[in-house]
Amino acid sequence: MKAIVTVIGKDQVGITAAVCSLLAQHSINILDISQTILQDYFTMVMLVDTTACDKSIVEISQLLEDAGSERNLSIRIQREDIFNAMHRI
Repeated sequence: MKAIVTVIGKDQVGITAAVCSLLAQHSINILDISQTILQDYFTMVMLVDTTACDKSIVEISQLLEDAGSERNLSIRIQREDIFNAMHRI
């Protein structure tokens, strides 16, 4: 299953490394990534493949949310089909 991971927060060293490391620990493959800094705010959107993941999407969501809280970031994951449905006009 494909999913969208979003990361938003004040820029700081190691955000990309921390998120990518957490995903790799659970066999989540990054298919595409876009990131930018808007003034002092870091934003990143990733398309990931969770097919080989060892946890449910709910468990991964909680792990990402907890990791975000530790760094004062908002980190979310949504299934691609739900993300697309929410952003369709």
